[in-house]
Amino acid sequence: MRIEGQFPHVGRATKGGSLPNGSSNGNGKKPSRVGNDFSVTHTPAVPAWKSALDMACILFLLPIWLPLMILLVLVTRLASPGPIFYRQERVGLGGRHFSIWKFRTMKVATETRTHEHYFYELMKVDCPMTKLDAYGDPRLAPFGRILRASGLDELPQIFNVLCGEMSLVGPRPCTPNEFAHYEPWQRERVNGLPGLTGYWQVNGKNKTTFNEMIVMDLFYVRNVSIFLDLKIMLKTCGVIAGQLIESRLTGQQNGQESTPKTSTPMLQTLVKSNRNSPRSPTTILRGLAESAPKS
Repeated sequence: MRIEGQFPHVGRATKGGSLPNGSSNGNGKKPSRVGNDFSVTHTPAVPAWKSALDMACILFLLPIWLPLMILLVLVTRLASPGPIFYRQERVGLGGRHFSIWKFRTMKVATETRTHEHYFYELMKVDCPMTKLDAYGDPRLAPFGRILRASGLDELPQIFNVLCGEMSLVGPRPCTPNEFAHYEPWQRERVNGLPGLTGYWQVNGKNKTTFNEMIVMDLFYVRNVSIFLDLKIMLKTCGVIAGQLIESRLTGQQNGQESTPKTSTPMLQTLVKSNRNSPRSPTTILRGLAESAPKS
């Protein structure tokens, strides 16, 4: 397995881009818009084996995920008043919008501007993408931290997979607001069917920078194979276990603090942490190429 081509050096993300806009998709219809300067002209091809592998895994694991989902429905209902599921618009294959379903992990009527501003700052300064959860986010509902750390809040997206909007393995679908701030080279990640887990999730995730996440997703899209999908699925179980342990330790540390932490000082710390030494996509790709499984 090898990587072809290079990406330009990126120091910070900028809004918009110079991708095609307003052109026809060949049948006289205007392409659907997905951002300020981005339009869909065609749907990237998905390997025929991918859907078959997804369906086989879902059916094989049905006795595990279905009872677990029913249990989480009851836990979510009892732990916090309000709806069980949370619906959010995301950008999928070829840039088309679709709605994902998640178990609700936040309190009802929680403001989201804090998270949006936090993520936008991480995009600009290219810092490790540590979640706000790790710093005692007061917006979390009971059991919300556990669900998010384990990734079980994403379990309802199995139905997105069954509908063909997602795959079990692929880049995580971003929000339209995030996508609007992508540079043209970063938008190539929508050439792959979004997934529940992926190459980035099992190779660092929250310890990586925004650009590292994008490059890992592009690496997967360009080198997708049955072998790579199966390897990612197997590694996901171990990663989830590690995230649960880390989340529990972090929760205990936060519980011992006499003064609750807020996101503002933490955000300022992260902004300063990598400002002087960003890693270029080319450097990241070189490292991925050296560690990639051979085919």
